[in-house]
Amino acid sequence: MPAERLLPTTEAEDLLALVREIARDELAPHAAEAEEHSRFPREAFRLLGKTGLLGLPYPERFGGGEQPYEVYLQALEEVASAWMSVAVGLSVHVMSSYALATFGDDAQKSRWLPDVLAGDQLGGYALSETHAGSDAGALSTRAVRSGDHYTVNGTKAWITHAGVADFYTLMARTSDDGGKGISCFFAPGQAEGLVAAKPERKMGLTGSITAQLSFSGVRLDADRLIGAEGDGLKIALSALDSGRLGIAACGVGLAQAALDEAVAYAKQRTQFGRAIIDFQGLEFLLADMAAAVESARATYLEAARRRDRGLPFRRQAAIAKLVCTDTAMKVTTDAVQVLGGAGYTRDFPVERYMREAKVLQIFEGTNQIQRLVIGRDLRR
Repeated sequence: MPAERLLPTTEAEDLLALVREIARDELAPHAAEAEEHSRFPREAFRLLGKTGLLGLPYPERFGGGEQPYEVYLQALEEVASAWMSVAVGLSVHVMSSYALATFGDDAQKSRWLPDVLAGDQLGGYALSETHAGSDAGALSTRAVRSGDHYTVNGTKAWITHAGVADFYTLMARTSDDGGKGISCFFAPGQAEGLVAAKPERKMGLTGSITAQLSFSGVRLDADRLIGAEGDGLKIALSALDSGRLGIAACGVGLAQAALDEAVAYAKQRTQFGRAIIDFQGLEFLLADMAAAVESARATYLEAARRRDRGLPFRRQAAIAKLVCTDTAMKVTTDAVQVLGGAGYTRDFPVERYMREAKVLQIFEGTNQIQRLVIGRDLRR
């Protein structure tokens, strides 16, 4: 059954009703087949773009929806409950737009942001490298300035939308001063010398393209530098705070979908002459799953409301990412258990949900890194 929501405005209620309709009618019916064949759902992103969802939390004057994060994340959760690859792509696009929307100057915003938010373009976030994952300050991709342009060389790893994105928010080294030597660029997706490798063969999210991204003498005009040289790590970490909330919402949407599937199955599956939901052992398992989903939702909403009010939210975002993605892993695993042998087959979606849940504990900062962020904040 759909999640019950307390939304701040009538406009938000109408928006969520529209998103739920799109998720149910336009996304969910295509998810299983597309994931089975590792087919990238570009048309789904075009649909989300036409309805304004790709720019939902950004300023209306640049073409965004100007919705609070409290609303955007609940819309994202609805998408995740229907098709996880699309939800993760939506979250990545919103995070990839963050640097330009938040740290770009007026000229940069006026030039590029309307197209980014209009829905025809799709973004990628080029931070991680093979030897610089959790240790983002160790990246080696380098941008060297010469006159009015930079030349970029290096390889990025685990990049969502690699090869299909229309733009990348790129973090590259402009000096050897450790974390202070990293800068942020708004890079075009079709730049000469920019090549994506063969997509990774993943456990889940097979409809989402993930690949290495090679920069070989890529020339970027100097006006594509976002902020000042050396601001890149600060921008990246700020973007990740908000991006973690997106992944938290995705986790809750996936867990909600697994709970709904488990409850529906338990109501119609009979053993010993009774629906299995009537057995207390299973009833308690489902109750624990429901409690976990609703608690996780409250956790990411608390962080989102702090963000919307301009309050510090880094610790709360890390807590939300940790709690919500662990919940997704636990609830999807329990859903497979509820369905028994049927849950282990591809005739039911819960086995796919379980595979998709695992990566949520890994990207946008592993859950071990979230504990580090939380602990450091407590020490302060």
